[in-house]
Amino acid sequence: MTLWKSIFLLCIFLLAALYGCETLKSSKALIPIKEYERMLVGRIDANYIGTDRCLSACHSHDRIRRDFEASTMGVQMSGQSNMPQVNCESCHGPGSLAVENVTPELVAKDAAEAKETACKYDTFIDLKNLPSQAKSLLCLRCHSENATLNLHNWNAGAHALSDVSCFDCHNVHAGPSLITQPKDTRDMCLKCHQQQAAEFSLPSRHPLMEKKIFCTDCHDPHGTAGEGLLKEDTLKETCTRCHGEKEGPYAFEHADINDDCAACHSPHGSVNNNLLIVREPFLCLQCHQGHTTTDDASTRVSKGAYYTRCTDCHSQIHGSDLPSASGKGMFIN
Repeated sequence: MTLWKSIFLLCIFLLAALYGCETLKSSKALIPIKEYERMLVGRIDANYIGTDRCLSACHSHDRIRRDFEASTMGVQMSGQSNMPQVNCESCHGPGSLAVENVTPELVAKDAAEAKETACKYDTFIDLKNLPSQAKSLLCLRCHSENATLNLHNWNAGAHALSDVSCFDCHNVHAGPSLITQPKDTRDMCLKCHQQQAAEFSLPSRHPLMEKKIFCTDCHDPHGTAGEGLLKEDTLKETCTRCHGEKEGPYAFEHADINDDCAACHSPHGSVNNNLLIVREPFLCLQCHQGHTTTDDASTRVSKGAYYTRCTDCHSQIHGSDLPSASGKGMFIN
């Protein structure tokens, strides 16, 4: 009886383990995907009427329409593109209910009273109050099917997993250019990344505040296969896109930390020179034993002195092709 009981408990344990692993592996939306799709359909009792009819009586949208027609998405409205047609109703939903009471007589009356004829905005898709996943799905319906390769990693990226939507960074109606310009990314990114904002105010930092570099020089906000949304596979590959002189390979490299720039440097900012996480010589002393300027014990007290900066002697700290007097690479130029 004890044997069968043990076998039964073992089976229960294995089933629970398998079910638990599968549960952890599976992706779970906050709500079923059908609910998201239903949000994006709009009013099912409304009909599509086309952009011309939507905007014919509403002159407050003239600038928006002009900018949109000059944009890459607006070009598709001309019918000269092989891409799916894009118009106002592609995002806002069918508009027949919104303009059903807008008549020439009403427009003339409002014009006489110097008023703008308003449509029923509450019949459109409530874009502002959609969950972030639904907002992104609205954009991905088209952008995941075209040549926007940098969106292939969006769903697994840190922004998507943190409930950041496309709408948080992109404003379709801001102008004819639908792409967020690099010069605008600084304030946009630092609005959420407060720790990095503080680090970029430290004495030693990359010139982000001066807009000489941008967050998107190192990070791809749409998602990457690596950590930290880095554009390259490794941190070193990302850093050496600009700091090519540190890439190597060298005959004498700096041991295990050669591929991890963050072992010594704080990429966004530091109180120490050269973005060092700890000032010299204490940074080096974390791994290396200290020494004086002479190895002669008889003159060490009278002539020897402890150094203050290792790089005064070891200037080629990232690597060197020249051996020292001892025949070993001591990173001395």
